[in-house]
Amino acid sequence: MTWSLQQLLASLHDDIERRLGIARQSFGHPGTKGDASEQVWLELLQTYLPARYQAARAHVVDSNGSFSQQIDVLVFDRQYTPLIFTYEGQTVIPAESVYAVFEAKQSANASVVAYAAEKVRSVRNLHRTSLPIPHAGGTYPPKPLTPILGGLLAFESDWTPALGDPLKESLVAAEPERQLDLGCIAAHGLFMKEGSGYRFAEKGKPATAFLLELIAQLQANATVPMIDVRAYAKWLT
Repeated sequence: MTWSLQQLLASLHDDIERRLGIARQSFGHPGTKGDASEQVWLELLQTYLPARYQAARAHVVDSNGSFSQQIDVLVFDRQYTPLIFTYEGQTVIPAESVYAVFEAKQSANASVVAYAAEKVRSVRNLHRTSLPIPHAGGTYPPKPLTPILGGLLAFESDWTPALGDPLKESLVAAEPERQLDLGCIAAHGLFMKEGSGYRFAEKGKPATAFLLELIAQLQANATVPMIDVRAYAKWLT
């Protein structure tokens, strides 16, 4: 038997879809079912994202002391920014370290899209610092703040068709700070924001396609700004 890249990439999606399906069918308690689904997505990103990124369930805080809502799947930097606090499975990270915010649900529908959009807004509206960057020849000016990606991860869709006009209308109706950039509905396909509209990719291997598209968008956004840790230290007085 010879190696097959096509089979490798397909198998990754098939594993994710199978695990999400088992979580939905096997657990009776909604909270347990939701936790299991979140864990599937977290393990996908924790395993396959480049090591400079980490993924966790977390809250986000800014140097003014404001907090986000709890985020199901948060992609953040661990190369240049410190964790603020972690204890007994609870993680709080600084706003400067955030790359992407995802809400994970069993099914996608209008209320879920709106809920995910509000979670994204709660992070995007936090204050982020950006310091000048020293280098061998002097100092670079502060890096402009990179956009924080927002999205939705689900197993199935309550709509028929799954990726039709109702989903599009729910996405475009959101205000700019609430708009979702990328999402995967594992059993049906994925969506991506393009300009003022959205592109939908149906069928295929959505979970694998989502992973590769997320990595590509993270690469395009480059590195998070240099955090002003002294702005956080002021809370010690």
